[in-house]
Amino acid sequence: MFTQTFGGATVEMVIGDITTERVDAIVNAANSRLAGGGGVDGAIHRAGGPAILAACRELGGCPAGDAKATIAGHLPARWVIHAVGPVYNDRRAEECARLLASAYRRSLEVAAELGAASVAFPAISCGVYGYPLEDAARVVWKTLAEELPRRPGIKCVRLVQFSQATYDAYLRAAAPQA
Repeated sequence: MFTQTFGGATVEMVIGDITTERVDAIVNAANSRLAGGGGVDGAIHRAGGPAILAACRELGGCPAGDAKATIAGHLPARWVIHAVGPVYNDRRAEECARLLASAYRRSLEVAAELGAASVAFPAISCGVYGYPLEDAARVVWKTLAEELPRRPGIKCVRLVQFSQATYDAYLRAAAPQA
């Protein structure tokens, strides 16, 4: 496990299954319809049960770069924060970076509004949305470094990576910040 501190928050990075994280809120790499799907999104909906999808239907979708919260159903967390990252396009790399940073920023804002002290994130947009791991990792670490000191109620952020390759990419991106 790799750890780093920003403000009063500790960022922990692990390889694991986000659906088993015992934190106040887990972040879902959601689609803009908040309709469930594959990857992390599908895993969260399967593990949490139909109550999450029912709660999502009441939210009316969510644009890329934004985040909205629901109950967590059968998950060990209290809330699920559904964050929509961008579908990566190298011709729009700057816009994609802005939207990815916004998805993480909004997730932290929503977590703070809920009173969550601990939050677990997946690698948003790095699966089927095709965001290059190294580029995404740089955006994520920069955003956490900027935002966590502004959110004193958030004490722990856990980056739950789904593979060794993702973990390694995020680790390389964290090195300059350490």
